[in-house]
Parts: sequence; C-alpha cells; structure tokens
Amino acid sequence: MKASDLLVRCLEGEGVEYVFGVPGEETEDLLFSLRDSDIGFIPVRHEQGAAFMANVHGRLTGEAGVCLGTLGPGATNLMTGVADANLDKAPLVAITGQGGLERLHKESHQALDIVQMFEPITKWNTQLNDPDIIAESVRKAFKLAEYEKPGATHLEFPEDVAGSDTDTTPIDPRERVRLASPNPELLQRTQAFLEEADRPLIIAGNGAVRTDATTQLREFVQTTGIPVASTYMGKGAISDRSPQSLLTLDSGDHQEASDAIEMADLILTVGYDIAEHDPAGWNTGAGTVIVHVDSEPAEVYEAYNPTLELVCDLSTALAKLTERMNESETQFDETWYRDLRAHIVDDIATDPSGEGPFTVRTVLPVLRDVMSDNDVLISDVGSHKIQIAQNFPTYEPNTCIISNGLASMGISVPGGIAADLATDAEVVAATGDGGFLMNGVEIETATRVGCGYTILLFTDDDYGLISEKQQDHRGESFGTELTNPDFMTLAESFGIAGYRPEERDELDAALRDALATDEMSLIEVPLE
Repeated sequence: MKASDLLVRCLEGEGVEYVFGVPGEETEDLLFSLRDSDIGFIPVRHEQGAAFMANVHGRLTGEAGVCLGTLGPGATNLMTGVADANLDKAPLVAITGQGGLERLHKESHQALDIVQMFEPITKWNTQLNDPDIIAESVRKAFKLAEYEKPGATHLEFPEDVAGSDTDTTPIDPRERVRLASPNPELLQRTQAFLEEADRPLIIAGNGAVRTDATTQLREFVQTTGIPVASTYMGKGAISDRSPQSLLTLDSGDHQEASDAIEMADLILTVGYDIAEHDPAGWNTGAGTVIVHVDSEPAEVYEAYNPTLELVCDLSTALAKLTERMNESETQFDETWYRDLRAHIVDDIATDPSGEGPFTVRTVLPVLRDVMSDNDVLISDVGSHKIQIAQNFPTYEPNTCIISNGLASMGISVPGGIAADLATDAEVVAATGDGGFLMNGVEIETATRVGCGYTILLFTDDDYGLISEKQQDHRGESFGTELTNPDFMTLAESFGIAGYRPEERDELDAALRDALATDEMSLIEVPLE
C-alpha cells in the first residue's frame, strides 16, 4: 500500500479518533489518506492550537492526542504545545511533513532540521525516512507517549516517503506496559515511618490524577485520616469536600496548607512532579521525613532529597499501604489540622457581593455553584490561573485542567475543543484577555466542528500576572498594558452568544444560560 495509507492504518490501530492540524503541501498524501479513513481530521487555524488540542485530549483520556503540521513554520508553530504536553506529562504524538529526502542534504526552501529541534521537547522522535519503518515507528511513538510518565513524541514524514509503496503492515498495540509492584521491604519501611509519625501529610501531584490512582488514594486517606494538599495539577485527586483536603499546596492569600506542611513530621508525596512546583516553595529543610511515591525516582534536587523512594505503580502501592495500616490499627490524631482546613473552606466559600466590580476571586464561587462535580474547567495561564488553583474547589479528577509544567498561555480556548469532543460534561474555558487573543481564533474551529462550550473571559487590559509581580518587586509596572476589541462584537462575528454581566446576579444568570445550551458562548467579566 502507499506509505501514507499505512501510517493512517497504524493510527487507526492505535485508536486515534481525531487528528488536529493545519494542511500543507508536503502532507498532501497523508491528508487524503486520512480522508479515506475512520479518523476525523480537524483543520485548525494555528498549529499551536492543534498541539494544545492534542495535549488536552491526552490529559483527559490517557490516550495520545495527535497533531499535524507541515514542514518549516508549520512544525515550529507546533513546538510550544508539544513542549507543554511534554512538561505537563500529557501523551501526545506530533506528525510533521518534510520535503523530499533528495533535498535535505543542502539548504532548501522551508527545510529545517525539525528532528533535532524537537529532540529536547519530546520523549522520542524520528524521521520516517523509509516506508518500511513506519509501523515500528508509529507503535513506538504511541507506546512511549502513553507509558508512565507520559509525554510527547514526534514523527517527521518526508513527502517522497509518504507517496512511496510498502508491503509492511501495522503492528498491533498490546496491553499497556504496567509498572512493577512496590518492593515489600520498602513498603515495610514506609509503614514504619507512618506508624512513628504524629502529624503525617500527603502532597498529591499530577501523577496521582494521571495514573487513575485516585480511588486508592481516597481509600488510603479515609482509612488513615491523613490530610492532603494537592498541587495545581493534582486537583481532584481527592475531593475538596473531604475533611482531609487542605486544597492546594500553594495557598496564596490563606497560608493554612503551608502551615500544615511546616507542622507535619512526615510528608508522603504521591505522584509529585517537580516540573510543576518547585519543592523549595514548600520544603523548609527542617529535617522532615519525606517518602517519595512515584513511577520514577526523584529528581536530584537540593530542596527535595527524599528519605525513602517507593518507585512503583501508584495504585498498587496505595492499596498495599492501606491494607498494612488497616492491619496495624494505627490511628492518627486528626484534630491538628481541622482548624486549618476550616479556615481554608470558610475563606474560599465567602459569598461575593452583589455589586461590581468583579475580581476573579469573587467570580469563582458563582462558577463553582453552577458547574456540576463532573463538569470540566480548563484554565489558561495568567493571574486567574493562580486564583482558580487556590480557590476553586475540585471534586473529581481531571475536572480542573491547569498547565503548570511549561505553563503556556493560550491553551484554554483550543483545549476546550478537545475537552468538548472527549467528554459528555459541560466545559468552561477560563482565560484572561492576554491568553485569549493568542488562540481565540480557534472559536471558528469550534463552531465549524459543532462544539459547544463556554469561554469565561476575564478582561483587565493588562498582562496582569506580570504586572502584579513587577508591582511586588518595584512598586510599578511596565510593558504590560494592552488594548482590546469589543468582545461582544467579536462574539457576534463568530456567530456565538456573548454576555457582559456587571453584577453577581447577571453573572449567575449568564453562566446558567450558557451551560444549559449545547452552543458556543463567550462571557466577558471585566475586572477591577
């Protein structure tokens, strides 16, 4: 068969439903092979948006999202979203076109060494320079992208190879490789540390959500009564309704979670990812025992040197620890953190005034009230992300999607497309005016493919997070001010509903109206 047909058959074998991308001359054979397949090709307006869509698809489903760009600028435009997926540990496979092999040894139109460029931002990548290596390469790309810890992989497909013939057939995917069970001796030592502790605490990271270890983590927490502070990307690992939840690790205005960490005499990190949260921000270096439970050994880090590392399958480790703690009948005093939790809960539950102007903080209780537990909130990057991470209670895993590895602006609007396609839940894409205009053009893509989700747009005519940091450092800000179009007119031009509430009741009504429909909508919230 034609090599491009083989590649598409391999994608079908991997269970790929969608390929997000921008068409190009060098990907013509691949595009027409996709046309004749069961895979939906979704043309987007910018390759960065395509990569963000694949990124969010991977985080929500655990199956690699696929994005496509042509050679040169198409490939370089993909890079931000690919790097974001890699640092956020989201499974993603990027495919890029390339000119014919006969011209790659010399300077040539739009030709760049894309494989070399993608090397530092992927787990693995290669050039498909022979049609007979396609099946092996596609299987390897998906296996490595989805294997814990997941990330991004990349395949470059030269146009002359795509149009050639091959007798090779796809390689069938097998059951995903499972991590080993925990070492019994290390389990015993972990149990001993727990039994010796008076005030143990759990930090739940990205891995706790990503590996579907949430059921076992919740059972362990319920059995032991140990409190949990989640990282931004670990939100939902346990329900914030749980009496053991201290919400997020970085507590911002309320320092109770940080106080609890300082009071703890044992910290159990579960799926903690240093890329998303610097340990120097919570590890005071006071000699507290730290047990690292993860699928990979801890990074060598001056501020994070665990006493013990339990490297294994997280679900199995937590289940076995629960059994051991049940058998030992160890009881922890839960009173030491109850007041701390009560202060956090009271703080974030404060009902906003009915009068404007809005702040992100005052909007979040309204948003939480209208969203169900299983609805999905996707946060863009900016000052609103900090508030969402710290003050938006989350009750189920993968229902508050935050990028905090690369932490790239512009992810929420295209991410909303992937979330709407991947779930039956209502989806809200929260963004600031800075991030929105980076990829807001993907509203056209969303309406074209029939998506229906709500964009919650906070406007302050500024790169607000940078302004805040400059004000903290210097007492003034520079280079952050923006101007904006009329967003209601912009919404109308895309053919979607637009709302601009000025008071709490209007905001509540707008959110309820928007979430009750299957149509796209944009709610602009002017901030003070």
